[in-house]
Amino acid sequence: MELRARTLWQRTEPLHAVIYFDEQCRGMGKALGLKGFWMGYFAARLAPMGAVESSLATAVLAVFAPGMVARALPAAWSTVAPEEIVDERAGRAAAALRAIVPGIDDHAAKLAAPLAAMVEDAPPLARPLFAANRARCDHDDPVERLWQLTTCLREFRGDAHAAALADHGLDGCEALVMAAATDRVPRDGIRLDRGWSEEEWAAAEDRLRSRGLLDAEARATVHGGEERARIEETTDRLAARLLRPLADRTADALLAALEGPARQVVEANVLPFPNPIGLPRPF
Repeated sequence: MELRARTLWQRTEPLHAVIYFDEQCRGMGKALGLKGFWMGYFAARLAPMGAVESSLATAVLAVFAPGMVARALPAAWSTVAPEEIVDERAGRAAAALRAIVPGIDDHAAKLAAPLAAMVEDAPPLARPLFAANRARCDHDDPVERLWQLTTCLREFRGDAHAAALADHGLDGCEALVMAAATDRVPRDGIRLDRGWSEEEWAAAEDRLRSRGLLDAEARATVHGGEERARIEETTDRLAARLLRPLADRTADALLAALEGPARQVVEANVLPFPNPIGLPRPF
């Protein structure tokens, strides 16, 4: 089941991730009057939860520096209402998918039932981003709904990953240092992308060295690599809950049906590899 959960992530994340990497999606914040990409990112990612404050957003997002989040929220809500940006992001994501994946409407019709079954059956307890997004699946447009369903799945997994990081005793900066030390995210740029200062990053490295997880060159030790692998295993195990309502045959058919559109997004070079979301090249 854990292997299916990882495959599910690898074949739904490319569909969701157009919202971060497609050019028309990246321009959403500016079009709505927000300042810069990151204010648009935080507003769009948190909008399903309503007009949240930065402290709550930081806790939910897990790996962003508090100061970076605070520069965007709650200021964004004085420019755009959460409901407006929820609709805007779904519309732009659907437009991007239609441009990248010919026939995406046909795919959406085939994928909707099993994806919706997983989303409706999954428990919202202790999964804040998933719970907020599950309440936003009532799009009339089939591709908007497809994108929203894949977003629910990725936020369910993201909530699980945040829980796994906390359970393994990592804070947000330490989690990124470990991800970079094991080449799961680009070492160059990830610190700035998530808003951590050089001093905060160095302090996190020192803390991890004291636990035997990093060596002198900030690479993962054997123990560190094993610990990071256990975090991924925990994430896969928790995310596998999504597949519970599907029979094995149905789950395998869903994964097979997702391969085509996911491959088209990947082969269109919309997503960079490596990337800051930690998605490996699936094909």
